Amino acid sequence: MATGLSATTPLVEARGLTKRFAPPARLTDMFRKERPHTHAVNKVDLTISRGESIGLLGESGCGKTTTGRLLLKLIEPSAGDILFDGTAVAGLAGPSLIDFRKRAQLVFQNPFDALNPRFTIERALAEPLVNTGVERATHRDRVEKALSQVRLPPLARFEGLFPHQLSGGQLQRIVLARALVLEPDFIVADEPVSMLDVSVRAGVLNVMREVRASLGLAALYISHDLALVRYVCSRTLVMYLGRIVEEGPTEDLLKSPLHPYTRALMKAVPVPRVDQSRDPLPIIGNVSDARGQPKGCSFRDRCPLAIARCADDEPALRSVAPGRRVACHLV
Repeated sequence: MATGLSATTPLVEARGLTKRFAPPARLTDMFRKERPHTHAVNKVDLTISRGESIGLLGESGCGKTTTGRLLLKLIEPSAGDILFDGTAVAGLAGPSLIDFRKRAQLVFQNPFDALNPRFTIERALAEPLVNTGVERATHRDRVEKALSQVRLPPLARFEGLFPHQLSGGQLQRIVLARALVLEPDFIVADEPVSMLDVSVRAGVLNVMREVRASLGLAALYISHDLALVRYVCSRTLVMYLGRIVEEGPTEDLLKSPLHPYTRALMKAVPVPRVDQSRDPLPIIGNVSDARGQPKGCSFRDRCPLAIARCADDEPALRSVAPGRRVACHLV
């Protein structure tokens, strides 16, 4: 992996990132010349700097999780490039791929499913170290360090315990600690508190924010929760049907959303201390079909402000103010 690059070089960069999924084969498909693919991620450009905390916001099914998995090389893109610390991720193999796995980690959404129920907590925490060939003599020290970072007791307190014997909040911290034992530079947190009770969410988010800040981690938080991205993210990207439709500093974006879709999200989910005095902006109908590549704006069928141009001309994600980008003909 490349090292020693300028501090201004993004740690993570995606250029034209695209992922298409082929539909399941059916008997009737033998009579069709071409089956439309689902465009889960469509020509996404994004950058994440060292130590930066980014939010990826949108409804379920918009492509957020697929984007995160692409950035971690858990699935391969259909088109586009991903650079990590200046090196193309697509060409990684052997030792360089193992090094990448150590430096880029996923924090799973569901802590109850993320841990093997047959593994003790100690074994679950050491598993990433075993899989990446880290010297065994260092395992216990690394595990103890990770537990301390997420405010959990020493490993002796978990001696012989299995995942079902811990609470949801403890398990989510264990999942975070399991990612931290490899001392990564970048983490993707996919809906990290959505499976937890409201009473324990704040505690887990506080830990995640403190850990990221103290270790200087770059982080991508995938969520549909506006309050979460406001609390932990300095910059936020809004995604709709696989495309980034708005980007900006989180506070600016939440206080003054520019894209009709972002404004609709703001109306749908109240956020404390955010101005919601504007007239309601209802979303028409249901989420559009992601199969094929229709012309024009992907949001036009649901947008109450759509004009004739929206049907034929796909809006580019362009800069409209310092740090603000939006893909809308009306802005």
